[in-house]
Amino acid sequence: MVIAYWVLAGAALVAAAVAVERARRMSKRLERLREAYWDLRYELGQLQARLNRLEAERTDQPPAGQPAAANNFVPLSSLKR
Repeated sequence: MVIAYWVLAGAALVAAAVAVERARRMSKRLERLREAYWDLRYELGQLQARLNRLEAERTDQPPAGQPAAANNFVPLSSLKR
């Protein structure tokens, strides 16, 4: 009967070692995934800023073939006279 307890304790020890090793591997994988996530978020922010700059440049320029719009601002002080 005592041998059965030693075998059971040995099996529990092996199972615990396997569980610890799996937890370590999962922790490393989680860290890699977390780092990849933040890298992608950073790249997405850079691409969005670049796209916003390109869209702003495109809207500032008049379409090809059309003359540039004149300044339509009229100060109110000129209307009072």
